[in-house]
Amino acid sequence: MNEHDSERIAGLLEADGMHQAEDEATADVIVLNTCCIRENADNKLYGALGNLKAHKQNNPNMQIAVGGCLAQKDREKIRERAAHVDVVFGTHNVDRAAELLRQAHQNGPITEILEATARADHEAFPSALLTRRELDYASWVTVQIGCDNSCAFCIVPSVRGPEMSRPFGELVTEVERLAKDGVSEVTLLGQNVNSYGRDLALARRQAEPTSEDNYWCGETWLTDRRARPLFADLLRAVGSIEGIHRVRFTSPHPKDMRSETFAAMAEVGEVCEHLHFPLQSGSDRILAAMHRGYSAERYLQKLNEARATINDLAVSTDIIVGFPGETDQDFEQTLEVAAQARFDSAFTFVFSPRPGTEAADMRAKFVDHKVAVERYERLRIVIERSSRAANQSRIGQTEEVIVEGPSKKNPAVLTGRTRRNALVHFAAPQPLRAGTYAQVQVESAGMNHMTGRFIEVTMLPRHRKRIAVSAL
Repeated sequence: MNEHDSERIAGLLEADGMHQAEDEATADVIVLNTCCIRENADNKLYGALGNLKAHKQNNPNMQIAVGGCLAQKDREKIRERAAHVDVVFGTHNVDRAAELLRQAHQNGPITEILEATARADHEAFPSALLTRRELDYASWVTVQIGCDNSCAFCIVPSVRGPEMSRPFGELVTEVERLAKDGVSEVTLLGQNVNSYGRDLALARRQAEPTSEDNYWCGETWLTDRRARPLFADLLRAVGSIEGIHRVRFTSPHPKDMRSETFAAMAEVGEVCEHLHFPLQSGSDRILAAMHRGYSAERYLQKLNEARATINDLAVSTDIIVGFPGETDQDFEQTLEVAAQARFDSAFTFVFSPRPGTEAADMRAKFVDHKVAVERYERLRIVIERSSRAANQSRIGQTEEVIVEGPSKKNPAVLTGRTRRNALVHFAAPQPLRAGTYAQVQVESAGMNHMTGRFIEVTMLPRHRKRIAVSAL
């Protein structure tokens, strides 16, 4: 979500006459778009601001802006610790970034933080803003903002506000425009993406039917006017748009995952066979303390249903180790569930208390950091074992990859990503532009990537290659 917001901010600055600088030292404007999910983000921000202070002393006209979730949460703290910051803005006024920089240039430092309730529905999304996409062939598409859940460890509801879905028709129109621009892969974004549209359907169901219902909730809902999530309908609609070859989404919540979403993933060929399915813990006691709304058994039931419905499905997850009150027995249960689940990959974290969350106030139950780290290492071994096994099971198979560019470690080799979201390194007999689709046969595999033999190009990129132009 923050990466997508950063693209919007970059688009606004370019529309205001700026262009990307070569490095920080030569920049006139530097924007730090922050996240506050984990404590390390705070440390990174203030470390970066400390380094930028020297640049600003050398160039007093340089402007520094801090936006995003951490700015929404810690507006006063940023001002106290970094007086050299010119602009502080939050998550609900991304569209104001360029204007705030202009105001600060004229009038001095400015802080503008809005709450979600301060904006009309159509203004709460940066969707109408210009975007400078990092990838010409792929794009993020925000389908909702905010979250109505109350997970004890999560700060997102506080900094992003309540759940709010974008109109169905607006999303379809945006993806159609992206496809015409040469984008072939879209990733649908939401804090709780698979509950998309439930708020829209409830609001329209309570009102008298009008000609606008199709725009707000989609054509399928017109014949099934329940107050239900519209995510499966959205997958089908986006997948049917000409030019879109791959559809991904992140991140769903297991408690809201429905059979109709699995069915749409299985039936719509453009939807990739990859499901990010956050577990967080394998202990029912800890899941209840986290307010996750499901048990380990229910999680595994839904996971088994997904695999039974969607052929060749890859599954990734999130797991927190050392949540307050976690015992050795609780952690053993997490290991057992992780082993049963056979995840293709996982983002694993040692619990990090975020001020403002319920879990941060559970200090009496905090797990000793050394114990948490030891548990983390044991979990890592289980995850690495299943990740390596998943990749090695692909040896000998032919995979469709989308070329991302040269490998960071070996520029002579290309990196591609499969539909199952796995990386494949391979050599090609000719240069291939990023966004090219190709067939590659997997020859070997490790934990984090596979290597393969190039077979053929199956689809050339349709986007135009950008060429930097400077005004003289």
